[in-house]
Amino acid sequence: MKKIDVAVVGSGIGGSLFAKLNKNKNLKLFEKDSNLGGCASTFKRYGHHFNAGATTFVGYENNHVLKEIFDEVDFVPNISKSDVAFRTIQNGQIVDRIKDFDLFLENLNKVYFHENNYKFWKKIKEIDEKFWQLKNVYFSKYCLKSYLNTSYFIFELLKTFGTDLLKSADGFINSELPNISKEYKTFINAQLLITLQTTSENATLLSMSLGLAYPFHDVFYANKGMGNIFDEMLKDVDVHKKEEILKIIRRTDGYELISSKDSYFAKNIVLNSTIFDSKKLFDDKKIVKYYDNYDFSDQSAFVIYLVINSNKEFLNHYQVLLDENITNCISNSFFISVAKKDDEKLAKNGLSVTVSTHTKAKYWNDLKKNDVQEYEKQKEITQNEILNELKNSLDLKDDEITLSFSGTSSSFNNYINRINCGGKAINFSTVTQLPSAKTPFEGLYNVGDTVFAGQGWPGVALGVKVLHRDFNGKC
Repeated sequence: MKKIDVAVVGSGIGGSLFAKLNKNKNLKLFEKDSNLGGCASTFKRYGHHFNAGATTFVGYENNHVLKEIFDEVDFVPNISKSDVAFRTIQNGQIVDRIKDFDLFLENLNKVYFHENNYKFWKKIKEIDEKFWQLKNVYFSKYCLKSYLNTSYFIFELLKTFGTDLLKSADGFINSELPNISKEYKTFINAQLLITLQTTSENATLLSMSLGLAYPFHDVFYANKGMGNIFDEMLKDVDVHKKEEILKIIRRTDGYELISSKDSYFAKNIVLNSTIFDSKKLFDDKKIVKYYDNYDFSDQSAFVIYLVINSNKEFLNHYQVLLDENITNCISNSFFISVAKKDDEKLAKNGLSVTVSTHTKAKYWNDLKKNDVQEYEKQKEITQNEILNELKNSLDLKDDEITLSFSGTSSSFNNYINRINCGGKAINFSTVTQLPSAKTPFEGLYNVGDTVFAGQGWPGVALGVKVLHRDFNGKC
């Protein structure tokens, strides 16, 4: 067997950032797919390139963890700042999520007027700013040092936020925006579904603030696709594409890894797989029992990929809000990412577009297994419904869409080895069940959107920072 110090399994945001930080170690990064980035990858089909998910790039600014990591590894991503983070469209009315607070509020009041709008959004912005000024963000378990550092972080949270830390998102909305309209609540919840994977009903004031306030930061477009960030960042890392880790055997002094191509012995393993899927790699009863503590998060995305040929001018990102949930989905909104016209990769022979909404992972996966014909039928129904709303919202004609196809949780499983998107939202009932990067087993770690501190570039980067600290300052 080939001996290595660190095996990183999965090239999602977490695995890639950790691998880059530790590239000088005897480390190998394994990726099942031919594309790097997992949910944030870019792939080629029918002669066009598409971002796997409809998303923005955020967190690359001074005093933020993601930029700190990139600066530490001396990497500058190929990105362009967006003037508008994204445009929301609801019943023909538009609100642009922009960094300028006063201009955003002026725009908001034209569509969702409330006499307390300034007070509500000012509080949201202030809480977000306070959080990103914290210097000791940390959460880990399974050794005295970790528990002490976690306790210190909790103390800092209580000191900074006081009673605000105990408030629920819905409670705050009801107190500050009494008699809020259904449309306004949809506007808020649609954004929370993207950032938190939940609505205000299951969120805290703190998590809602972080979820709603991200457009007040710098938001970017990834030139040549989100996957280009991974391709460039990992050039000097030992990456093994199209090599799936099939089994991991726990030994007394490390772990044996059996891949689709070879076998390895590693002292340490960092899994960028989901916390609830990781157990399938092991036979060790204690490790399997540990991962059994974490319930599957049955949430995924229904994604449509398009090519548009049009002379119209488009923003990079939109969110369309509807009155009712989309058929076969759990959301009444969808998010759109549109390629820039000067993007030499995503705008070649038409604009690449990715559209996504929230759905149940098991629904599509089970349907595909049990009735392929019905699976294709329901997929077409959902795709056509979204496309019709998209054409109305962006004023597109049928002949301006020259290519369209869709993907479900079953599709994601084929390429990135997972059927869900994101982990469980952090709230009062789930915080004690929150997994940390460190596990009870020496040399075994998890990273990514299903462990602290959640999804998106900023959330996963926070988790990587904690993991990097734990890994290099062993308990």
